[in-house]
Amino acid sequence: MSTPFSVPTVDIAPYVGTGTADERAATAAAFDEAARTVGFVQVVGHGVPTAVTDAFAAALDEFFLLPLEVKKRYRTPPEVNRGYAPPKTESLSLSLGLAPSNRMHDFFEAFNVGAAVSDFPGLGLPEADYPENVWPAEAASFRAAVSAYSAEASRVARTLTTVFADALGLPEGFFERYTDHSLDVLRMNNYALEPGALDLDGDLTGMGEHTDYGIVTVLWADRVAGLQVLGRDGGWHDVQPADGALLVNLGDLMARWTNDRWMSTLHRVKPPIVDGTIRRRRSAAFFHDGNVDALVETLPTCGGDGSPYPPITVGEHIRAKLAGSRAGVANPDADREAARVLAAQNRT
Repeated sequence: MSTPFSVPTVDIAPYVGTGTADERAATAAAFDEAARTVGFVQVVGHGVPTAVTDAFAAALDEFFLLPLEVKKRYRTPPEVNRGYAPPKTESLSLSLGLAPSNRMHDFFEAFNVGAAVSDFPGLGLPEADYPENVWPAEAASFRAAVSAYSAEASRVARTLTTVFADALGLPEGFFERYTDHSLDVLRMNNYALEPGALDLDGDLTGMGEHTDYGIVTVLWADRVAGLQVLGRDGGWHDVQPADGALLVNLGDLMARWTNDRWMSTLHRVKPPIVDGTIRRRRSAAFFHDGNVDALVETLPTCGGDGSPYPPITVGEHIRAKLAGSRAGVANPDADREAARVLAAQNRT
């Protein structure tokens, strides 16, 4: 009999405060087990103040409830991963090479901010990878609230990489040299459409099936249905954040680093429809992706009998993924992930 699908809860308080060596070891072991078996984790003990997340949620409302023509003033070209993305201008499944006829059909809207060249003076980083942020003047509290939450999410992500090093038997601080000018992005999503914007048909997609691209994702979300995770049983399972928890999942680069010891789990968002209308859902994913020039290759503690993953830089990997989701260029190098999605589709 197969084990029912569930997302484990891991308390990282021993790494946030002054935990003992035994407490940290227990946290690292629990995270390793979750990363091996599910790839998604309910993280508690993270220390993010409720006042910060409350102000952040209010800031999302302030921006996303603006008129569409105002929000579109902050749209950037597809190759610039910043600013506003209107509904149906992206297709996340193309990051796996999967959407039919390269159709951009995901109905979420989003606003992205992230690490910029000006954050790392003197390093000469490429502006194409570290573009400057744009901030909506019409939402007065948006910049301050978003910046405060982003700082907290960054702290949580970096705390988690400390957990990773312990869990994988690596030296203390191992990941720091790969992340001291990390390509971090905070993507704020809004799942809602004006009445009559489209028909609620069977093909309606909030966000297409995909894996995340980088090291680790820290997700804040409303406790509203929509997020689904692909389990080892080949089925899609509904997942919501536990009360007070942040949902954390691993990205492709951790799967590469660990030779698939840890899972970069496929997930999607299906539209929360109540009484024939789409129920609004908000989420914000903080992507901790690593330095653009960092070379990712199989970790010495995860070599086993060899790895199917050739070495790749963070920048090369992220650019190929973004070319799919934002510019409609199907990714030809994600065949294993695509096969898992197609297998799940054949079961439904």
